[in-house]
Amino acid sequence: MTSPKNIRDPKSDQLLTPENAAVVIIDYQPVQVSSLVGVDKRTIVANITTVAKTAKLFGLPVVISTVNVSNGRNKPTIHQITEVFPDVKQIDRTSMNSWEDTDFVAAVKATGRKKLIMTALWTEVCLTFPSLDAMKEGYEVYPVVDAVGGTSLEAHRAGLERIVQAGGHPISWVSLLCELQRDWNREQTAKAFGELLFAV
Repeated sequence: MTSPKNIRDPKSDQLLTPENAAVVIIDYQPVQVSSLVGVDKRTIVANITTVAKTAKLFGLPVVISTVNVSNGRNKPTIHQITEVFPDVKQIDRTSMNSWEDTDFVAAVKATGRKKLIMTALWTEVCLTFPSLDAMKEGYEVYPVVDAVGGTSLEAHRAGLERIVQAGGHPISWVSLLCELQRDWNREQTAKAFGELLFAV
């Protein structure tokens, strides 16, 4: 039983690969987490932490953004994420739509990737707005549906539907993890991949 370690060009692959995708993490701050409705907050935190660990495992570029930290109105990114990425500079903004922040857009463009794995709190605002703008500028957007949440289940679903109607590609954290690994024969990441996949 054999399977190739690389079956196609990882940069031009239609699926997500470590060479063609970047991860965007927006506004995972205490106030946003505590205000989630209709989802289990611990599960959302666990899932976004797994997304962060997945990005680190596969060496994906990561952009982390916060809102209203520098002006004292909000707290920084939750420690579960910053412990995974202690050296990633967080981009603080005042805009609800991160795509309207010059530094944020510059950071996304600096990754050189056109496939954006998007996560944010809340779904209907901080995920939807930049997703729509990014797609309009030619990016492919992959919202991680079980690592995001909104102010109600209806708001969360409406936000995701709006992204999908505009051409977004919803994925789960398991789908993301498996899509990046793709083959158990890729031994460099296989052990850590299995540990992340079966930790739950």
